[in-house]
Amino acid sequence: MAKLTTKELTALDESLNQEQVIIKKYHTMAGQCGDTKLKSQLESIATRHQKHYNTLISHLK
Repeated sequence: MAKLTTKELTALDESLNQEQVIIKKYHTMAGQCGDTKLKSQLESIATRHQKHYNTLISHLK
């Protein structure tokens, strides 16, 4: 496996941080939402971003 450059590692770190923020925001919004359909959609978005996060983490292994 090729080593990642400092620039690539920085970009990956920034992407991971952004995904974590997005996940937290959508979980928070879902928790505050009274509309069940909208709540489900918000949780679905959070799950999708969790998958993005997990994919990024897998590239570090």
